[in-house]
Amino acid sequence: MTWITSSFTGITLAIIGAAFATILAGTGSAMGCGIAGEAAAGVLTEDPNKFGQTLLLQALPGTQGIYGFIISFLILLKIGLIGGNPINISVATGMQFLFAALPIAVVGLTSGIRQGRASAACMGIIAKRPEELGKAMMYPAMVETYAVLSLLISFLMWLGIPV
Repeated sequence: MTWITSSFTGITLAIIGAAFATILAGTGSAMGCGIAGEAAAGVLTEDPNKFGQTLLLQALPGTQGIYGFIISFLILLKIGLIGGNPINISVATGMQFLFAALPIAVVGLTSGIRQGRASAACMGIIAKRPEELGKAMMYPAMVETYAVLSLLISFLMWLGIPV
C-alpha cells in the first residue's frame, strides 16, 4: 500500500494526465486518418488528379492529436517539466491536471475516429463531384466542433489550476 501513495504524487498524476491527452487524442487521430486514407486511396485509383482534394479530407481527423499535444505541452510547462525545473505540487493539484486532460483525451479519441469515418464517406462526393469539395468538408467539420469544444474546456480547466 505504501508504494501506491509514494508512486502517485502530484507530479506523477499531472504527467499521467498529459500522457492521456497525447495518447488517446493521438490514437483517435491516427485511426481517423487511417480510415479516411483508405477511402482516399480508392478514389485515387480511379482519378489520381484528385489527390489534393482527398488529402484535405484525410487530414481533418489529424487535428485531435494536435489538440491533445497542446494540452499535454501546457500541463508539462505549468508543472515545470519543460524548462527543467519541476515544481512540487500536491496530489490534489495533480488530480486537477489529470482531470483537465480528460475532456480532450476522451473526446479526441472518439471524435478523431468518427471524423475519419465522416471523411471517408465524403470521399464518395469527391469521386463523383469534385467541384463539391466545400460541401464534402462540412460533414467532418461538424465532428471537429466537439473536439474544439473539448480542447476549450481542457484549456479553461488548465488555466484555473493554481501552482
